[in-house]
Amino acid sequence: MKKIYNPKPETWSAILERPTKTVDDIEATVKGIFKEVQTKGDFAVAKYTSLFDGVSVPELEVSQTEIATAIATISNELKEAIQLAKSNIKKFHAAQKTNRITVETTEGVNCWQEKRPIQKIGLYIPGGTAPLFSTVLMLAVPANIAGCSEIVLCSPPDKNGNINPAILYAAYLCGVTKILKVGGIQAIAGMTFGTVSIPKVYKIFGPGNQFVTVAKQLATQFGVAIDMPAGPSELLIVADDTANAAFVASDLLSQAEHGTDSQVILVSTSKQLIDEVEKEVQSQIEVLPRKAIAEKAIANSKLIYVENDKIALELIDEYGPEHFIICTKDEDFYVNNIGNAGSVFIGNYTPESAGDYASGTNHTLPTNGYAKNYSGVNLDSFTKSMTFQKISEKGIQNIGPAIEIMAEAEGLQAHKNAVTLRLESCKVS
Repeated sequence: MKKIYNPKPETWSAILERPTKTVDDIEATVKGIFKEVQTKGDFAVAKYTSLFDGVSVPELEVSQTEIATAIATISNELKEAIQLAKSNIKKFHAAQKTNRITVETTEGVNCWQEKRPIQKIGLYIPGGTAPLFSTVLMLAVPANIAGCSEIVLCSPPDKNGNINPAILYAAYLCGVTKILKVGGIQAIAGMTFGTVSIPKVYKIFGPGNQFVTVAKQLATQFGVAIDMPAGPSELLIVADDTANAAFVASDLLSQAEHGTDSQVILVSTSKQLIDEVEKEVQSQIEVLPRKAIAEKAIANSKLIYVENDKIALELIDEYGPEHFIICTKDEDFYVNNIGNAGSVFIGNYTPESAGDYASGTNHTLPTNGYAKNYSGVNLDSFTKSMTFQKISEKGIQNIGPAIEIMAEAEGLQAHKNAVTLRLESCKVS
């Protein structure tokens, strides 16, 4: 990891640059596959599944028999862990429900807001070297709480044409309505346009590599919403002498093992802690099964020393981390003042892994600096807010004249007439 001491503010953007390709590098590939899926449907999906995943899948949809077989292969220990995580995620997201908000803005003018579910939801669940069955829980649980009627899940098949059993178990447990063996760009394109096998959805959720991220962004050009631009994972830790160096190193490595393009950063007011963490990283990485992946991510990561908490906070807000861990004596300073972060973890005994799996908060979070303007996935992500209003005869008399004046000032005579006719009717009655 690269050590940086007291970097000047004008160098921060360069120091904090993410190790990702630009959209221009991969947009042409994504657009080409989108066009082919749009025109050739399942044929194109099969072609790119064979090309990218190295397997031919006769039927894209996972059968009930396959789901039953997968459930039978899952250990009771893992089932219980998944059920515990689901319970906590359900509790946290169910608590986010809000009731109808009703206001009489003027006598006779009643306005209210209600939330309605987005009916057709698409979930993208990465497979590959780390099948993220935990993401199924994070997305399908709130979708069910929100009342989404169709929950379509796409995940890439393995070399035998199967989806990881834990993904299938979690999908079954959380009420996913259709599971499809398709990943990557072709999965996002399939859910965007719809094919014979893949339903068209209204909003797509889920993390993925840079190709999936760009595919999701392209989907928005075809009338499909997305949760957020969620790309390679990232973590920033702020720590001082009160932190446990071994804990800090373990958290850095927990994110580094996600992928070679992940990024982890330590910001500290203690040079001694930085040195200790560096040694712990070197020691702990040696025994990781995903050592090769973690090493490449660590090569893109930074150990940054700053003189005080104020400078540290300014730097962290500039970065806008997906995950932000606070291990400092004055943790309240960071908790109360952080402006840009996807999810915050406080104290020596709050690992980022807890949020990834079982504490209850959602782990689908904005990356690449989008924490500055995007929220992580929550219950509202699966709903739309609809407004209603009902105006009585007295109400239109109260606000009608103002509407007439404003409409005329904007040169919209028909708008004015719609009110004038009603006001004249009130005079007659």
